[in-house]
Amino acid sequence: MSSLSIPVVDLADFYKDPEAKKLFISTLGKAFEEVGFVAVKNHRLDDELVSSLYKQCQSFFELPDEIKKKYEIEGLAGQRGYTGKGKEHAKGRNTGDLKEFYHIGQEVTDNDPVASQYPANIWPDETEQFRKYTLEAYRKLVHTGKDLLQAIAVFLNLPQNYFEKDVHNGNSILRAIHYYPIENPADVPADAVRAAQHEDINLITLLMGASAEGLEILNNQGHWIAVTALPGQIVVNVGDMLSRLTNNRLKSTTHRVVNPPKEKMHLSRYSIPFFMHPKPSMDLSCLNSCIDENHPKKFADTTAGEYLTERLRELGLLK
Repeated sequence: MSSLSIPVVDLADFYKDPEAKKLFISTLGKAFEEVGFVAVKNHRLDDELVSSLYKQCQSFFELPDEIKKKYEIEGLAGQRGYTGKGKEHAKGRNTGDLKEFYHIGQEVTDNDPVASQYPANIWPDETEQFRKYTLEAYRKLVHTGKDLLQAIAVFLNLPQNYFEKDVHNGNSILRAIHYYPIENPADVPADAVRAAQHEDINLITLLMGASAEGLEILNNQGHWIAVTALPGQIVVNVGDMLSRLTNNRLKSTTHRVVNPPKEKMHLSRYSIPFFMHPKPSMDLSCLNSCIDENHPKKFADTTAGEYLTERLRELGLLK
């Protein structure tokens, strides 16, 4: 197994002189065309916030299962609150991933009618600062995600604010994940892994550091490559919605979280990705500028809401 130091961009360059901005946009766009992943510096999340958020999430997952299950609400397809161990599986699989997670979604504060389409967030009583830190991180990641989408829009020769109307009050999700310890590997299915190979559903995913190694991406040669990012960086990758919109010009790269060596299976791993979604009404039809004789249209027309529903069924979260 080899490792990959993915391309690194500094978000501060997006606000500097025109040459720095131009280079930032070019580097980001090429990374998303060729690898689908990039590391970002100066992303607005400070170390204190990230550390406090991880501590709160760890405190929740350390609660007894019977308490956590109070926050697993029937009928929400896992879109808010807690989802129990092994309930989500990758597309095309039936074996559940070795994880449990908690979802925090959009809180609309400006009377946008889209609020009626979103369930309310669910807050655990047992972790006093959980709400504070998750919402603070959510807001900062929205801001960072919007900047990155502006850069992507320019790279695609679209107006810089092309995505704004769709991502303002979008259906984004902050997911706190616990890859729970396995004391006896014989207790789980032989093919069970922490997160089987998959592509993300959304426009872009922003991942603040994980507590252990394990993330791998599938490169163009069909080899699995371990992804590394330095402290102070977040990892950002293209999701299927952006891939569909760009007729696969920007790559939604297959990735997974592998099991650790047997001697480390008894240890927990924590990860907090932010899945940036647009409003359900966004049209994901391939951009005309991304279709030509050499690149025929690959995807049927759909909306973000329709596509999300389809994928939630494939993941076993929506019946």
